[in-house]
Amino acid sequence: MGKHLVIVGGGAGGGSTAAEAKRNDPSLNVTILQKGQFVSYASCPTPYFIGDVIKDVNKLIARTPEKFREGGIDVQINAEVVNINPKEASVELKDGRHFPCDILVMATGTSAIVPDMPGINLPGVFSLRNLEDAIHIKTWLQEKSAKRVVIIGGGFIGLEMSEALSAAGIKTTIIHKDPLPANRWDTALSSMMLEELQANGVEFVANAAAQAIEDGMNAPLRVKTDKGEYEGDLVLLAIGVRPDTRLAQSIGLKVGSSGAIAVNFAQQASLENVYAVGDCCESFHKVSRRWVNIPLGDIANKQGRVAGRNIGGKPLTFEGIVGAQSFRLFNLECAATGLSEKEAVDAGFSPVSNITWGSAMAPALGMRKIGLKLTADKSSGRLLGAQAVGVAGAVGRINALSVALWAGMDLDQIGYLDLAYAPPFSPAWDIVHNAAQALGRSL
Repeated sequence: MGKHLVIVGGGAGGGSTAAEAKRNDPSLNVTILQKGQFVSYASCPTPYFIGDVIKDVNKLIARTPEKFREGGIDVQINAEVVNINPKEASVELKDGRHFPCDILVMATGTSAIVPDMPGINLPGVFSLRNLEDAIHIKTWLQEKSAKRVVIIGGGFIGLEMSEALSAAGIKTTIIHKDPLPANRWDTALSSMMLEELQANGVEFVANAAAQAIEDGMNAPLRVKTDKGEYEGDLVLLAIGVRPDTRLAQSIGLKVGSSGAIAVNFAQQASLENVYAVGDCCESFHKVSRRWVNIPLGDIANKQGRVAGRNIGGKPLTFEGIVGAQSFRLFNLECAATGLSEKEAVDAGFSPVSNITWGSAMAPALGMRKIGLKLTADKSSGRLLGAQAVGVAGAVGRINALSVALWAGMDLDQIGYLDLAYAPPFSPAWDIVHNAAQALGRSL
């Protein structure tokens, strides 16, 4: 009999771990225990499913339980783990069932940050953390023939939801604690995002604190803030998420300074024969040289594959990340990689930055506005981070700069990179070249 591998959580990281481990060691008895009803699904496109841009929920599911079982992997859905006993090598479910466990993988994902204020438990108040949440939200919107939604939080999810809902003909109000959306981006770039929101009919209430949610007068719900009251058919809490480490801490796993489960480069946690993957665990940041938590599906998939390889007896390491991330906002591409100035200071660098404005194509063909911010270390000229917002080309340029960060390149090298040039896609001197050379001259 092969060893028993139990994976707690069946999202991107858990599903990848199961498939890779079984592929490399067919003798393993692999079981996925998933609290919800879906496994191996994509969370990132859920706003577009809610907004009916994606109409078929099955398009978000990479592999069904039946497909896993065809490959010899047992999947238990609606299976909530309540106790893990490493000494007895067993995992207990809420319904009393026990599963033998020689190797354990924690893939518990995140939990939504819910503010402490009156009314958060009213019908029609939702958080968006998984596919079940997305289905409930979409069902509510359809049943109520919703015309307006109030979103508390102006980060990734809040902004993506405003676009997706607009596509479904639903107006949104975003209540945000800061002056501009997407706090991570430079104010000049965030200002472009605000202009785009307003141009597409999104109401953005800045510097506002939500105080309570109540029954509405002209709509089912009303959000009271220190800047006024806002009514909607649904209220979405989009304040953020945190790593779900409750089970991990119950068995004594080390939690890092980021609040996520500490792992090594093989995805091993602090106890023998225990691994962690995905949003619940840390990743090594190759620029700051620190362990961080960035909950993204692409990272979870890579970590799952690495864990599966190691469990299956074919060693592999996950070298880390540089913090690349992106989202679309109506007609804008928004992307960033590496460190912000504050993060650079915290990591011991002396950062300098600039913002360069240009066009994503040759000016003779028209203007495709793009703004690019670079941050570098003053003493060495090494690139530390980049942010871009534009009507085209922002994500591609951030991808190129992510590779530059991975390679540890400096501004002189980036200023003369061999990039693919043609007038429909860039001027002869790309904005990447111009920005790197301009910042290099200021050192």
